[in-house]
Amino acid sequence: QVQLQESGPGLVKPSQTLSLTCTVSGGSITANNFHWSWARQPPGKGLEWIGYIAYSGSAYYSPSLQSRTSISRDTSKNQFTLQLTSVTPEDTAVYFCARDSTGLGDFRYWGQGTQVTVSA
Repeated sequence: QVQLQESGPGLVKPSQTLSLTCTVSGGSITANNFHWSWARQPPGKGLEWIGYIAYSGSAYYSPSLQSRTSISRDTSKNQFTLQLTSVTPEDTAVYFCARDSTGLGDFRYWGQGTQVTVSA
């Protein structure tokens, strides 16, 4: 079974960079036909899609966050990462990594989520 696990600091200062890693087991992030995604849920808000990196290595981002977002991967470790720059308290959220299928948006597998708080 595919499993995903988020990791990284739970507290980030305003104006700094949020950096998270998703470790994948039970499946390869280079396998055909899958996207490896990041999403977040701020307190009292709905789930917001951040972006994804495809099995080919191409990355795509939500237009609202594109200027501050970078998703990359380390295939040797079967990991992909999220970097979000210039954070503010509005970036406080539970951050999730997930796998979906190309063209389907099924999001079959999810990590448990990790809380990130932006505060001085």
